[in-house]
Amino acid sequence: MNVRELYASIKGVQHLVETERDTQSDLSEPLRRRLWLWRRGFLTQSGVLYGLEESNYREYVTDYQRFVRTKRINGTWSVALSNKLAFHWLLQPFDDHRMTVYGMLRDGSFHGIDSLQPPQAIGDGGTRTRTRTRTQNQAPNRTHRDGPDWVVDRLEDEKRLVLKWVQGGGGNNVLLCSRVDGGYRVNGEHLSEAAFRSRLADLEEYLVCEFVEQGWFPAELYPETPNTIRIVTMYDRAAGEPFVAAAIQRMGTADSEPMDNFSQGGLTAEIDVETGALGPGAQLPYDGDLEWHAAHPDTGTRIEGAQIPGWSTAVSRILELAETYSYIPYIGWDVVVTGPDGEFKILEGNSYPGLKSIQVHGPLLTDDRVRRFYERHGVC
Repeated sequence: MNVRELYASIKGVQHLVETERDTQSDLSEPLRRRLWLWRRGFLTQSGVLYGLEESNYREYVTDYQRFVRTKRINGTWSVALSNKLAFHWLLQPFDDHRMTVYGMLRDGSFHGIDSLQPPQAIGDGGTRTRTRTRTQNQAPNRTHRDGPDWVVDRLEDEKRLVLKWVQGGGGNNVLLCSRVDGGYRVNGEHLSEAAFRSRLADLEEYLVCEFVEQGWFPAELYPETPNTIRIVTMYDRAAGEPFVAAAIQRMGTADSEPMDNFSQGGLTAEIDVETGALGPGAQLPYDGDLEWHAAHPDTGTRIEGAQIPGWSTAVSRILELAETYSYIPYIGWDVVVTGPDGEFKILEGNSYPGLKSIQVHGPLLTDDRVRRFYERHGVC
């Protein structure tokens, strides 16, 4: 294990311990049960979600394996996913599926994406020159200016923007900003213009992105939040092709607003990879048993059996991307359905995606192809 891997492992263990500390107070599991889970690499919450027993725990990817070992799968390329701006640039060949990133807030200034765009080598009659390019999704922001001014001005036109920290995931560093009567709203909190500008001035290395309008299907599930799909792809080196290991539809609730995160009270439904049909929605227990919903608890919209429009087209496109980036063998794609025929936008990629919202629907290691992938990469 090299120094970088050792550091990642230490950070992974630290994150594992912090997660256990933050979640165990909500669960009334006896100490003997907790010790049994810890010795086998699971957090207390996982024991509740998965119904772990001596007979089945080996079929699940453990929390230790997820936090520590899956971090190593992509090697140095993990930074291309953990850094959201790098990931945005990586997806340039698939511009139709990229959300617009206008620029970055840093040192109190707005830095336009054009000025950050890395130069590309272009061949011209055998002579290679260096130039900067701008895609159709990028606004012509060649100069930087006061950050709060830029965001406030842009909100006058677009009404909604998404600000997200260039590093990190889980929805904890995402700000949904909107222009409303009498001021602004940030993740549901109403702010005056002065308070909003002050909030913006404190942000460091936050990307300013378009608010992607979701299509009718996810909006019908719960219209108050973006409702994203997580698709996990793995690259099968022996077969020379990627495959979809798992997919889930996430749905916001009144508890999770303004996000759809499972860890914040949202729902997750398994997607049948072959058909695009949803299973029932699962919701984290706060003081009891895991909850299952055939219909959304707030909207009444049917979940179980609902069919994602254009699913086969979307999956084919995701696999095309996974094939293009075969040197990054493990990717958790967060996408939002935008149309009826498989149209989607990619919000971000994850180098070691969370597995609770997936394995709550069943263990991953019962799939031989998935197990072989994890074994090949030293996870289990």
